[in-house]
Amino acid sequence: MAYNNPTMEPRILYVKTSDGVNIAYTTMGEGLPLVQLQGWPFCHLEAERWVPTLRLLQDRLAEKLCLVRFDQRGSGLSQRDVDDLSVAARVLDLEAVVDHLELDRVALNGWGTGGPVAISYAAQHPDRVSHLSLVDSYAHPADYTQSERAASLITLMNSDWDLFTETVASVFFGWSGGEPARKLAAYLRECVTPEEGRAAMAAALSEDVTPMLPDVQAPTIVVRARQNVYSGVDVARSLAAAIPNASLDSSFDAAWLTSEKLVEEALTQLLSFLGVDDDVHRDATTESGAFRTVLFTDVEGSTALTQRLGDAKARELLREHERMVREALKAHGGSEVKTLGDGFMASFSSATEALECAITMQRAFAERNESAEEPIMVRIGLNAGEPIAEDDDLFGTAVNLAARICGHAEAGQILAPIVVRELTAGKQFMFADLGETELRGFEDPVHIYQVSWREP
Repeated sequence: MAYNNPTMEPRILYVKTSDGVNIAYTTMGEGLPLVQLQGWPFCHLEAERWVPTLRLLQDRLAEKLCLVRFDQRGSGLSQRDVDDLSVAARVLDLEAVVDHLELDRVALNGWGTGGPVAISYAAQHPDRVSHLSLVDSYAHPADYTQSERAASLITLMNSDWDLFTETVASVFFGWSGGEPARKLAAYLRECVTPEEGRAAMAAALSEDVTPMLPDVQAPTIVVRARQNVYSGVDVARSLAAAIPNASLDSSFDAAWLTSEKLVEEALTQLLSFLGVDDDVHRDATTESGAFRTVLFTDVEGSTALTQRLGDAKARELLREHERMVREALKAHGGSEVKTLGDGFMASFSSATEALECAITMQRAFAERNESAEEPIMVRIGLNAGEPIAEDDDLFGTAVNLAARICGHAEAGQILAPIVVRELTAGKQFMFADLGETELRGFEDPVHIYQVSWREP
């Protein structure tokens, strides 16, 4: 338990839900947005940093992703004096955070009682959820509380709150857990008062979201920890069977809070499911302030592709996309900045090379699709500017605009703003003027051009 993160603590901000509840949230890192829903009502954005292994997991995730955390209503630093604690109301908390951050698509990681909220949101917003991970969670509360130990714990919660928190901590760390167990018990008590906790748990264990399971379209992994004393593997198995395109993983260790090694194993498992390579070598990007052309690719309809083909076959197609993109980057001097599950972010020192690389990619995919059973349809967006380089990644307005332009493109298109057109003037590229377009997050309209890539 020696882990100590010397970095600055994440800034805690607030957003108001559509029914007027103030929700505390924070973000860490850059990349694919991952929204973490802790086991409610045991959420506290500050106090959870007291638990070294929780802190380690968050910091490691933030190295690869944009980690979004928030305290659900009735707990932690969010508004506690609320009457509506239903799943539908807690979905409003999630909607408020995602909409406020203007996140087009997110991955959801639901733990325990946070799972039903993640399930509900994924079913109601299938176009906005890229991945769904459910850890020791449930759809039907009776499944979760069917074991004698779970029933005993609920009884203890209603009679002796302090002993309840100490017992929960001891389940993870053992009865001789010492200081780590005491820290976890203290964290649980900080999240809610006994009265708030009992009301929240009663609400969490009273609603069944089973009817929503068939509507979940995102690739889903149902994780059931080994040695879980509160629910059997049959609960996880039935949950995975009811969700289209879901898989079951029972390799997770229930004692992960006790060990940095087990935290790293859990991290590797989650990143693998999200399609984020934890060990990919990145070419050096650039010094901060250097002028670069940034390129994004995105596989059109990747979620529907996964639903139609299944995880294994869809992943094969995405690997082929990755191979072809990397070949084009190598041929044109592009630097791979990062993968984004179903797309890439790359940078170039030359706008001409960036456009030639984009054209090479689209021609390669078109040639492949002529004889392939399943086509790979890709959209590409570019922009040029002076991004901020930090920790082998690029940030700033130049990057954000390139991503928005990519998201605006259709399958098979290459789109770029006027700055790229002007930088490549006289290079015999063919541009079609698409006019000015409103893009989310940008106050002024952006003048966009389509780059022709098909052979005459």
